[in-house]
Amino acid sequence: MGTFVAQSENTKGSKRQPYKPMAEINVTPMVDVMLVLLVIFIVSAPLLSTGVEVNLPEAVTPNLPQDNRALTISINDKQVVTLQNVPVELTNLAARLKAVSDSNPDVRIYVRADKTLSYGIVMGVMTEIYKSGLRNAALVTDTIGRR
Repeated sequence: MGTFVAQSENTKGSKRQPYKPMAEINVTPMVDVMLVLLVIFIVSAPLLSTGVEVNLPEAVTPNLPQDNRALTISINDKQVVTLQNVPVELTNLAARLKAVSDSNPDVRIYVRADKTLSYGIVMGVMTEIYKSGLRNAALVTDTIGRR
């Protein structure tokens, strides 16, 4: 006796196609995630631009190696500006720094300002540094807990 295999009318005489995986990417979930991220950024962007009261002179940073060739500009609480511990008028600072920048344009400048000074005074000194052509300036801060 033989084995009888029944075929349905639909497949009678037709060849079965091998299974092909679907090669489509469903982008709907990705668009949903992107829209949620967009809403989060839109809501949080105004919060980043609002001013937060900070005390800039203190920072948690490692001590950098000392550079003996660097210049130090200090501003004390009486707004006296000194260049390498020699008092200098703010109006003459750019000219003095220009003489240095002609011989060494890559000299590093450390600006040490008393924390009680207003931001505008420190920015005035930074402007004079910029006018002199020097671009490698850094603000010196005190490490938290060092006192």
